Amino acid sequence: MPLDSSLPFPVLGIAAWSGTGKTTLLEQLLPRLRAEGIQVAVIKHAHHRFDVDQPGKDSYKLRSAGATPMLIASSQRLALMQETPDGEEPDLNQLLAMVAVHQPDLVLVEGFKAWPLPKLVLYREGIGDAQILQGQGVEAVALQGASPISLSATTTQLALDDSDGIARWIIDWMAGQRLNDVSRTDR
Repeated sequence: MPLDSSLPFPVLGIAAWSGTGKTTLLEQLLPRLRAEGIQVAVIKHAHHRFDVDQPGKDSYKLRSAGATPMLIASSQRLALMQETPDGEEPDLNQLLAMVAVHQPDLVLVEGFKAWPLPKLVLYREGIGDAQILQGQGVEAVALQGASPISLSATTTQLALDDSDGIARWIIDWMAGQRLNDVSRTDR
């Protein structure tokens, strides 16, 4: 399914094999992007069942009893839990619509490797298949060392351990997305 082209913000996938360091990199990037005044939403794909509310807590009891969705809120945070009993993979466009109400400047998507969206691919030697570096939508790759395979001439190569450089690339990439949006609306 194609990415919704009417979204008011750019969407960038962060794709990598498990164990490469996607979450670690995001933990480093988010404060850097925030310091630049960029509000970033993150959507993370999980391949397994998970709970954010703990057994014994009211939210857990109510969700287990059938509340769907279950929203819990305080002055500090809120969480929305929705059961998806059909067991199908989540639709990224639906998830993006859910974060759109928060008006982010950028949405980073961790996972969803198969979705046709612009991607920053992370790769560490010995973790997963290097063919991920040539997948659909790859705009940039962040590697430790040289690429083990030939990259497209249009793919930007970054150092995996240079989170400042990756943050700068994301900011430049976002600026390019805004220019593309303006040129599309000027037609």
